[in-house]
Amino acid sequence: MYLATAEQMANLDKKTIFDIGIPGVVLMENAGRGTAEIILKEFSEIKKNKVSVIAGKGNNGGDGYVIARYLINKGIEVKVFILSEIKNIKGDAKINLDILLKMGIKPTEILDQNKFNSIKKDILESKLIIDGIFGTGLSSEVKGLYKEVIEFINQTNIPIVSIDIPSGLSASTGNILGTSVKASLTCTFGLAKIGQVIYPGVDMVGKLHIIDISIPSFLIDEADIKTKLIDKEILSPFFKSRSGDSHKGDFGHLLVLSGSPGKTGAAYMVSESAMRVGTGLVTLGIPASLNPIMENKLTEAMTYPLPETSYGTLGDVSLPAIWEMLDGKKAIAIGPGISVSDETFLLIKDLIKENSLPMVVDADGITLIAKEPEILLKSHNPIILTPHPGEMARLLNSSTLDVQKNRIKVAQNFAKKYNVVLVLKGARTVIATPDGYTFINPTGNPGMASGGTGDVLTGMIGGFLAQGFSPKDAAVAGVYLHGLAGDIAAKKIGEIPLIATDIIDNIGEAINRTIL
Repeated sequence: MYLATAEQMANLDKKTIFDIGIPGVVLMENAGRGTAEIILKEFSEIKKNKVSVIAGKGNNGGDGYVIARYLINKGIEVKVFILSEIKNIKGDAKINLDILLKMGIKPTEILDQNKFNSIKKDILESKLIIDGIFGTGLSSEVKGLYKEVIEFINQTNIPIVSIDIPSGLSASTGNILGTSVKASLTCTFGLAKIGQVIYPGVDMVGKLHIIDISIPSFLIDEADIKTKLIDKEILSPFFKSRSGDSHKGDFGHLLVLSGSPGKTGAAYMVSESAMRVGTGLVTLGIPASLNPIMENKLTEAMTYPLPETSYGTLGDVSLPAIWEMLDGKKAIAIGPGISVSDETFLLIKDLIKENSLPMVVDADGITLIAKEPEILLKSHNPIILTPHPGEMARLLNSSTLDVQKNRIKVAQNFAKKYNVVLVLKGARTVIATPDGYTFINPTGNPGMASGGTGDVLTGMIGGFLAQGFSPKDAAVAGVYLHGLAGDIAAKKIGEIPLIATDIIDNIGEAINRTIL
């Protein structure tokens, strides 16, 4: 599903109006009619109750006037409140306001706090509030009377339907501009907006409906929108039916480099999850002293004891054996529990510079790269990095707060600068590619905020890489299915007791739900 910025959506509207010749008032009519239809379907009980429409002075208010007209024609009692003088309403909004006036509907102007106080009782008598205060073009902080109105309607506990976007929410970033309407339902027009599907915006949107307002599909294609919400439609082409005479060699061989004293669990989860996504063969390269543990713990995945440092970790001493191991492998997963020693840093640097296989790097591997991010520019092979916000902050020598302020832009800039696929983990994980494509993941839940879940993701992405997925496709498939497996597990046992191995146990069901 395409996700637009405010600027992209405005350009599509302009091209539809001026290049195609569909008048703006027609787009407004389509938007208002479509929203009214959704309201009547989702809130059937309002046919015998009162509705309040709260409109700003722009086109978002104009959409509200259209909605009011359709609801009135269904016999619903609608009161319209305008946060402006009527004489200041212009353009297409004025056309629809004039229609209401000719129908005998006189909106109430709210110009100051005293007037607002006098009509609060009318709003409180409503069973539904329609928010048409600000649209997607808002870029400054909400203040004054507007802020008072938004905070009041949020406190009423009356269901709120927002027109296009909750007023006060940035359509492009999902940030709250001072304050925002917290909607029960949002009817957005043409395309979903980025700010509606990422935090904190997603918490303000409620149930999201996308309404077709007659923007020609070829204009959307020409707009070259590179941000998408991951869904089954994106993933299904990645999975092909397996031939009846297939063998394990057809589905790739992943080399996992993971584990150190006290962190063998990470190595287990990477290897096991790689097998669960359908990888033909998985070999775990492990410090020699830990190999007996992993031979007992792993059944399907193979283990290979590697020369180790005096600390029992992998390091540059392991490299000669690793180079020999690469024969026949299709991809590498490295980092979880591998340690952050200087010797391990030398290992990571050499693999980045000299190895020709695609790699997914996580955890300790990212912490080591953060010492010298420029080594990524020396790579001749595709690299996927999967940092959580704290690791991303280390990569940028920044703060977690700065990363979280604009997760999409942070991921996009890093992916482009260092020519990597960047998976910025967290609620609504962001995947950015060097050529500008961005994917936002809707799956996952708070129960997955526990140790080991990132190791599972590393194994899943590595497994898809080994099977021949492109780095972009491997990241997209891995992230979506990882979250979906977590959602399935949470539904079965709840979020609180959920642990990483529960995700592994539900990978198969997640894949089947996606491709069948």
